[in-house]
Amino acid sequence: MGTITINVNDKTEQKFRKAARLSFGSGKGSLGKAATSALEKWADEEMGNNTAKMMEFLEKGFRMGKLKYSKREELHER
Repeated sequence: MGTITINVNDKTEQKFRKAARLSFGSGKGSLGKAATSALEKWADEEMGNNTAKMMEFLEKGFRMGKLKYSKREELHER
């Protein structure tokens, strides 16, 4: 298990603690469960966004100096 130390403003901290308490209770480990859930959700969302951006980039083709190939077959024709 990893440890992450972060600093957030007081308003965000109180809001997060309240949401964690409502979702996971006030028992031991509830804040960690809430943080894990929030971090996983954010990471999954970011990875999805990056995947979409990369697919868009791949569909446009690569700029290879003066030559531009939009399809793999074009590259191998030579």
